[in-house]
Amino acid sequence: MEVVSRAEAAGLLAAAYASRRPVEPLSETYDGMTLEDSYEIQLLQIRSRLAAGARIKGHKVGLTSLAMQRQMGVGQPDYGHLLDDMFHPEHQPIRTSDYLQPRVEPEIAFVLKRPLRGPGVTVAEAAAAVDFVIPALELIDSRIRDWKIGILDTIADNASSGGVVLGSRPTPLHQVDLRLSGCTLHRCGELVATGAGGAVLGSPLNSLVWLANTVGARGVVLESGHVILPGSVTAAVAVRPGDSFTATFAGLGSVTACFAKENS
Repeated sequence: MEVVSRAEAAGLLAAAYASRRPVEPLSETYDGMTLEDSYEIQLLQIRSRLAAGARIKGHKVGLTSLAMQRQMGVGQPDYGHLLDDMFHPEHQPIRTSDYLQPRVEPEIAFVLKRPLRGPGVTVAEAAAAVDFVIPALELIDSRIRDWKIGILDTIADNASSGGVVLGSRPTPLHQVDLRLSGCTLHRCGELVATGAGGAVLGSPLNSLVWLANTVGARGVVLESGHVILPGSVTAAVAVRPGDSFTATFAGLGSVTACFAKENS
């Protein structure tokens, strides 16, 4: 194994993103890789994309369920960045060829009306900063071959971020109990997963607090108008060309993501 080179690792992931050809797990390539290495590798890629004209439009939190944390052998979530070119209009075909090995996750997205500056953010402060919640489908993807990811690999790979589809029905936070909001996920009309908001750290709001305090310790502010994806309420489901997914949340409405047929 090689000694960690953050710039080299960032280059490998960027090349995989551009070529649509996955790479081997970084944790198997580099010796002594740490969480700090992984977040810096993520940031190197984000800075490069910002320099090329991209804009940060929010953040995502991953590994929020206890089952996923146990599977990865970690005791905390991770986070990544959402850029402007990751957002897809609802019902408009998304090309699967733009991704390597995409999967879909239903989430309850937050949209902020005021900045959140951690550390030290409380649940009350986080709730007060939310403008509204909205149903969302996150398109996760991995630049690591066959999804052979550990915590170090997914963090370096921008928390396996791919794309986002937002619904069109904003709901004030006080009108819904996020913990109890049940979700059904249908693929081409067939029920493929169910869940509830409580699967996300007990409540998606806890995920928002964790994110604000974690990035705040790194000097990052969650900005007004930004979208925050707190984590999936179900297991991820693989995407096939021509698929259509609809996530329906109790009290929040639904969101649909459509994928173009092959070669279309």
